[in-house]
Amino acid sequence: MSKPRRSGGSWRQRQEKDPYVQMARRDGWRSRAIYKLEQIADKERFLRPDMVCVDLGAAPGSWSQYVTNRLQGKVRLVALDLLPMDILPSVEFIQGDFTEESVLEQVLQTLGDSRADLVMSDMAPNITGTKVVDQPRSMYLAELALEFAEKTLKSKGSFVCKVFQGTGADEFIIAARQHFEKVKVVKPKASRAGSREVYLVGRNFQG
Repeated sequence: MSKPRRSGGSWRQRQEKDPYVQMARRDGWRSRAIYKLEQIADKERFLRPDMVCVDLGAAPGSWSQYVTNRLQGKVRLVALDLLPMDILPSVEFIQGDFTEESVLEQVLQTLGDSRADLVMSDMAPNITGTKVVDQPRSMYLAELALEFAEKTLKSKGSFVCKVFQGTGADEFIIAARQHFEKVKVVKPKASRAGSREVYLVGRNFQG
């Protein structure tokens, strides 16, 4: 999904000095976000060969890129974003707005009879800088991702979702616990210290 748009030299300078930005360039990853998923996956161990995975808010594609590399292409991955994304092996990409019913139906049709082993969402709204506007928008995307996971996950499947701490976050975590045997909230080291973002990890989907 669309990422925050920022301007100003201070942000660009911070980006240039960011060690994860530098590592991503050095290692050939599409963005620093790869290290967030890597750090979560190393602890939770939800990736395995021949799985079916859905990547919501995928562009520029670092999470999909990481999964395909980690599993050496032994994965079926359906990725979605409002923004375009360059082709990746083993990835079926759909460009569209996940909040639109027609786009959701397109994702479901692409999955067909397959059920997902993993649904992961790094979706975020365009940030306005006004918390009372941004927080409800971010929670809405998280809630849509959870609803999608409930529709598409296999029994015992996993769910990883970006959540911004604030109004609605606690209720979202409670809702997730109704569907997963185990729910954790983690903040990977690659998440910036000043950011309110955390990641909910749901394991063993109960239906």
